[in-house]
Amino acid sequence: MVATSRTHRIRKLTSAVLGTALLVTLLPQTAMAGDTWPFKGESAHGANQPSVHGYTSQHIADWSPQRDQDAALLRSRVPLQQRIAPFQQTQANPALNPAVQMMNVAGDYGNAFIENAPYTNKFAQYHFNFWQYIDYYSYWHGTATAYTPPEYYDDLAQSDWQQKWFEFGMLNIPNPTYTDAAHKNGVMSLAGVFFSNNDRGQQTYKQMIVKDANGKFPVAEKMIEMAEYFGYDGYFLNQEEQNPNVATADLPDYIAFMKALQDGGLYVQWYDSLNTATGANVFARTFNNNNISMLYDKTAHKQVSNSFFFDYGMGSSQITSAANYLNSLNAAQGTSYNLFETGFAGLEAGRDRFKSVQGSALSSKLSGGIPRTSLATLGADFVHAGLDEDMNKSWPVSNRTDNQYQWMTNLREQLWWSGPQVNPKNTAVSSVNTAADVYADTRYWPGIASVIAERSVVKDSNFYTSFNTGHGLSYYKDGAVSSAAEWSNMSLQDVPVTWQWWQDTTGNRLKVDFDYGPGYDQTANSRMNYQQLGGYNGGSSLAVSGNLNSENFLRLYKSDLAVKAGSKLSIVYNKPSADDTSVLSAGLIFRDNPNQVVKVPVANSGKHTTGWTTAELNLGAYAGREIAAFGLVFAPGATTAANYQMNIGQLRIHDGSAVRPSAPAGLSIVQALPGTDEMIVKWSMDTDYSKVKQYNVYVNDIYMGGKYDEAFYIKKLPAKSGVLKVAAVGADGLEGDAATLSFDLNAAVSKVTAESAANGDFLVKWTNPAAAQGSIKVTVKSVNWTTTPQPVSREMTVPQGAASALFQNMPVNGDEYTVTVQAGNTDKITYNGTFTDKVSEPYAENWSWNGNTLNLPMPSSRDWRYMYINEDGQNRSFPVTYLSGAAGMKPMIIRGRTTKAALSFTSTAAVVTVVMEDYSGNKSQSVYLKGQPTP
Repeated sequence: MVATSRTHRIRKLTSAVLGTALLVTLLPQTAMAGDTWPFKGESAHGANQPSVHGYTSQHIADWSPQRDQDAALLRSRVPLQQRIAPFQQTQANPALNPAVQMMNVAGDYGNAFIENAPYTNKFAQYHFNFWQYIDYYSYWHGTATAYTPPEYYDDLAQSDWQQKWFEFGMLNIPNPTYTDAAHKNGVMSLAGVFFSNNDRGQQTYKQMIVKDANGKFPVAEKMIEMAEYFGYDGYFLNQEEQNPNVATADLPDYIAFMKALQDGGLYVQWYDSLNTATGANVFARTFNNNNISMLYDKTAHKQVSNSFFFDYGMGSSQITSAANYLNSLNAAQGTSYNLFETGFAGLEAGRDRFKSVQGSALSSKLSGGIPRTSLATLGADFVHAGLDEDMNKSWPVSNRTDNQYQWMTNLREQLWWSGPQVNPKNTAVSSVNTAADVYADTRYWPGIASVIAERSVVKDSNFYTSFNTGHGLSYYKDGAVSSAAEWSNMSLQDVPVTWQWWQDTTGNRLKVDFDYGPGYDQTANSRMNYQQLGGYNGGSSLAVSGNLNSENFLRLYKSDLAVKAGSKLSIVYNKPSADDTSVLSAGLIFRDNPNQVVKVPVANSGKHTTGWTTAELNLGAYAGREIAAFGLVFAPGATTAANYQMNIGQLRIHDGSAVRPSAPAGLSIVQALPGTDEMIVKWSMDTDYSKVKQYNVYVNDIYMGGKYDEAFYIKKLPAKSGVLKVAAVGADGLEGDAATLSFDLNAAVSKVTAESAANGDFLVKWTNPAAAQGSIKVTVKSVNWTTTPQPVSREMTVPQGAASALFQNMPVNGDEYTVTVQAGNTDKITYNGTFTDKVSEPYAENWSWNGNTLNLPMPSSRDWRYMYINEDGQNRSFPVTYLSGAAGMKPMIIRGRTTKAALSFTSTAAVVTVVMEDYSGNKSQSVYLKGQPTP
């Protein structure tokens, strides 16, 4: 058989799968709001595109970067940035307590539980843009475990969220691009651990807290290692198993496990879902004697977790009780726990949205409008993910993945975070709904800005922004289109504007929007009417428009910037509206006089421009002072400036201290994949983030993307020959010199394929270029190997002109491989695939009998789909989640869907065997659990 590409390998659906699918097609089809569906067309997952996947406890215990698919391309290298100290005089609401923290548990863009990928070239994705209001971001939804066949994500799975017949991992690591963005803004990025009765199949906490012979927790040690490697900061633990509940006898080990994570330097938030006296899945919604041991071990005098996410019913009396309990604990134990640091009262954002019940839930946590504890939300990405449901649309309609509906996502997000007026300075709810056009409601929800004080990382003496939100319909370089392709990359998101939108004016409030260019369809958006120009550097600029009849001060960033003698403020702007007498000024608020706005005007800024113009303002007169906030002032001049428009493409505050980055060393092509027009490149990165903020990648001067990392995946090469460039961006926002590397895939071998046969023969074929010179080197290496103790690595050199190479005695187990073919001194060409799969590993866990009760540990193999338990010649049936009665009984254990209780049951049969079936339909040899094979 011809092996398929690595991430799109097709596992043949067996009759058992089809039979299951036929059974469930008769059930009601109910699409869940915010469910995720794969992208299609040009935005479909690339053949070799990196994907985030889920992990079971067994996979974690066996984890290493070398055996984890795509690990090297899924790292975040941006260090967690320190935020500036609170300064209440520049808060939109100075009465808010800066000590109140915020936890946001939501999705991390990507549109499928299988192939949840960074580098997706799709504009219509959710890109969180309000980091300034949160302190922690966790990723809750779960992701399919590695090697789940994409075809299991079929129409049935998409149309009804209860009919996904695949396994979610108990661990969901963050999308690395989200960790990059979180860290840029001083926000901790937490991986999600989730145990429930659904979708995790046979997974249970018991597998996670297993100890080795030395009393240590292998899974905890690997979770620490994974966090360090992938660059995230800790874990959000959600323990919601029932029937059976958590065994009270296991609690000491569970607590010790969490202590191990603490000892590893990780932040741990515990979802208050466990009564430690009974092990039951209940919600105290306060601190008490039956849950405190998950925060603090009174006997060992040691911290267990850092904080609690309290369930959504926490109200005034529970907050009082929690505060009193912590006070008593501190007095008795000598601790210093603070409710704002340890207690996060939950809000059901995804369920309750903008409804009145949401406003009431928030009010119950306040006193005088100020939260009495820190806050947490689940599912605030509903502003995008729930758009179709709020529009009363259902599968297969997916308006939220259409570019023309993204203005709705943007406005809904602003309503959720900035409040009903889209103005954090005025968060009063409306008497009538003014947001029906985006299927929201402004009558009940005052916005997160009404209760959480804004934060900022804008400090030191250099800062830049091009108002990138993390996606675009084109990518602009110095005001010109560098790439006309749409893109998404949260690693490129600039530090968001602190206030969307706080304007001081006695007249008409100008409209502010992110301008993604003329390709952004806003015909249905009656709120905006401006000439769409696009970005300057990136995907978007800031468009300010309207009738300018009075001075408008648009506050943009909270800051703590030191002004020096050489400090300058550069503004790149474009004014498509007619000449007028208006004046654009930088508006500076200094820490020593926060009530005064110092205006530094831009000369001739009332003139129409024919493109982007750069103005550089000298700030030396203010040397020795600190800028506590800054923005832009728009003044009309002598008369109203009708139909005024000003686009801001970039703001830079710099003092000349930023070192211009040198060209990165070691630029090389890791994989050239001309068959799919993909490429993976690498270089040597500067690990000093204060000097280098990101690396930009170009092919033939067309922008491919960027990241602060040492490797990058290119999804779509614009040409098969040319020059690869990588340039670092310094602290002042300017690129340094580029490293360059010429390539010519047209002169190299082409049409590389591999045929993996059942007898172990592995035939590599290719087409030689017309001018091929020299011998041809062919290599085959297994990667992320899962079923062999060591990776396979074979090399063969064949004479000039040869068009194939045969390797023998190669694996037939479905493992992944990488083939490279290089003719003479031409570029090395790569082909990725999987060996033919003719082997299903037999069940190899330490099963045991206790009387007539059989205990079967969960299979640790990565490649299994079904587990058949045969009793005296008859396959035993097992219940699955979501279904009841006869429809819910299946003649096998189904990975991810059979209930966890299936691994322990009573059997009086004389002969009991187990057979494993993998995703390719291979069945293993029988393992006799009781009795003997017939002679």
